[in-house]
Amino acid sequence: MTERSTRTRRHPLGRLVAGRGGPDTRFGARLALGTAVTALAAVPFSLALVLVEAHWAPLYRFDQDVAERLHRSALGSPVRVRLLEVLTHVAWGPLTMRLLVAGVVVWLLRRRAYRLAAWAAVTATAGGLVGLLVKNVVERARPHLPDPVAHAPGYSFPSGHAMTATTSCAVLLLVLLPLVPRAWRPLPWVLAAVAVLGVGYTRVALGVHWVSDVVGGWLLGLAVVTATTLAFEAWRGDTGRPLTTPAEGLEPEIVTEDPEPASRPGGR
Repeated sequence: MTERSTRTRRHPLGRLVAGRGGPDTRFGARLALGTAVTALAAVPFSLALVLVEAHWAPLYRFDQDVAERLHRSALGSPVRVRLLEVLTHVAWGPLTMRLLVAGVVVWLLRRRAYRLAAWAAVTATAGGLVGLLVKNVVERARPHLPDPVAHAPGYSFPSGHAMTATTSCAVLLLVLLPLVPRAWRPLPWVLAAVAVLGVGYTRVALGVHWVSDVVGGWLLGLAVVTATTLAFEAWRGDTGRPLTTPAEGLEPEIVTEDPEPASRPGGR
C-alpha cells in the first residue's frame, strides 16, 4: 500500500462515509456530516455575535482598552500610521486579495479545472456577501476616538478586511499548496498567517475596528471556507476521488493533470 493510499484511508471523513451503501446513501452521509461540521465551525462566530449583540461588559471594556492604547501610540507616530495604511489598503487590502483570487480563478479555468475554479470564486464571493449581510444586520458602530488617524465607512462587525483576508488566503493555500515542494510548504502557511493576523492588527491600530470585529471576521471567514470546502469534498467523493487534507491542498491532482491533452504526442 502506497503512502498516498494510506494517508487517504486514514482521513476521518472518509472513514465515516465509507460503507456498503449505494451512491445516494454515501452522498447523504457526506451531506449530513458536512452540515454538522459546518454548524460546528459556525459556533465560535455565533458566540462572538451573541456577546457583541448583548453588549457584554467585559468584552466592551477589553475592546475599549485596546483601542485607546493603540490610538495613543498611533497619534505619536505619523510614519507608523502611514505604514499601517499601506499595509491595510494595499499589501493586505480586500482589493489586493480579490485580485489574487481572481488571478487564480483565471489560471484554473485555463487549466480546465472548472470545479476548483468555481469553488474558489464561490468561496470569495460568498465570503463578501455574507460579511456584508451580517454587518447590516448587526449595525455595530465603529470606534469613536478623539483625533482619529483614519476613517472607514459602514458598520463595524465583522471586519470585512479580516474576513476577506481569511477567505482569500484559504483559497490561495488550498489551491496552490500542491504546487509547492513539500519541504517548502510551511512557508505559505506562515505568509498566510502573517497576512490574516497583520490586517487584523492594522484595522484595530488605525482605530476603525474593535478587536472583537476582527475576531468575528476571522471566525466567519473560517465558517464560510469550511462550508464550501466540505461541499467540494462531497463532489470529490461522488466522482471517486480520494478525500484530502489541508496539508495536501484541495485538489492535489492539479499538479499532474494535463490541461491540453490534445497537445500530447499521439493525442487528437
